Amino acid sequence: MTAPSRLEAVRIPARLRGFPAGDAEVFDVTLAGAQVEAIVPSRQPARGTLLSAMVDAHAHIDKNYTVREAGAAEGNLFAAIERMAAHRARWTAQSLRTRMLRALDEAWRAGTRALRTHLDWGSADAPMSLAVFEQLRDEWRGRIELQFVALAPLDLFAEADAGEGIAQAVRRAGGVLGAFVYRNDGIVHKLGRVFDLAQQHRLTLDFHVDEGLDAEATGLRTIAQLTIARGLQGRVACGHACSLSVQDDAAANDTLALCAQAGIHLIALPSTNLYLQGAWDRTPVQRGITRLREAAAHGLRPSLATDNVQDAFYPYGGYDLVETFGLGVQMAHLAPAADWLDAITVSPARALGLAWDGRIAPGCPADLVLLAATDEYELLDPHGRRRTVIRAGRTLENIP
Repeated sequence: MTAPSRLEAVRIPARLRGFPAGDAEVFDVTLAGAQVEAIVPSRQPARGTLLSAMVDAHAHIDKNYTVREAGAAEGNLFAAIERMAAHRARWTAQSLRTRMLRALDEAWRAGTRALRTHLDWGSADAPMSLAVFEQLRDEWRGRIELQFVALAPLDLFAEADAGEGIAQAVRRAGGVLGAFVYRNDGIVHKLGRVFDLAQQHRLTLDFHVDEGLDAEATGLRTIAQLTIARGLQGRVACGHACSLSVQDDAAANDTLALCAQAGIHLIALPSTNLYLQGAWDRTPVQRGITRLREAAAHGLRPSLATDNVQDAFYPYGGYDLVETFGLGVQMAHLAPAADWLDAITVSPARALGLAWDGRIAPGCPADLVLLAATDEYELLDPHGRRRTVIRAGRTLENIP
């Protein structure tokens, strides 16, 4: 690892700038140890694009790389859930550790500085994966900041003892309380119970919500209403929200207005949702991604995250957020693309409550990713995705 002292002629996307730039678009950045020391306009043409190290706000490192044994549930969310449940019965601490380490190593080399993983949680008792996660969280401290969410079926919270047990375990381990929410009976009451537990145990919330193309699925709206009613603005994240894409414009915009009032952190998962949602007996017409551009119009800056990797839900992929970003740009027509690079940097950093929000400025950490792309049109091509990962001011490695 070498220690670069100066990064010359780099573009810094406007939404990632934490300094007054004036009319300048290209900058020379001076590093001093583990911090950025100075940023000044450059007189040279751009040689690359500089990002803060990336943040993956929604992953599943407990069940990744299992598709060869579990099989891919093409187009069937609930079949995927069943296949993973059957496979989970054969998990061991060692198999979990091996798969989690593979994920973390790949994310680290790609330039990820923080990652929030959901852990499957099927009863009041903590799953085996939690102990493995806690060990890895300690081992990886200083490289990737790790967070976890207890991913429990919403119906489990109808059992008072189960909900209390989950909340206690999550609080002890310093995690986030979560639930899988989709067309549940008694949804308001059950979600209310989750919010009760979050308030009693001083926990933040992160939901899998409306992961399907049923226009009648309105879990996101209920969560936003409860967030406002409970005064938990800014403390709730919601992943997926696919159903929002098939609701009529008036209803969807009304829900997004509530989400903006609630300060909901909206997280889209383009790879899994593009693969899993929609009919499989013909070419899909619906894309399965939530309304990112409309969310932004309401003042919500959404995140893009990797979600599933090589499991029953999504049998392909990896932990390269630049690749995830490229797919999201194409799926949701995020243009100009450079204006959306906060979706893998600043927005998820805020969603996870990180100490550094990812905006680049003098005095910020020198945890950076220098892409070869000299403009936004190269962001998605193989050359443009090449990168130099810099952590604490030192070059990690060049990524082809």
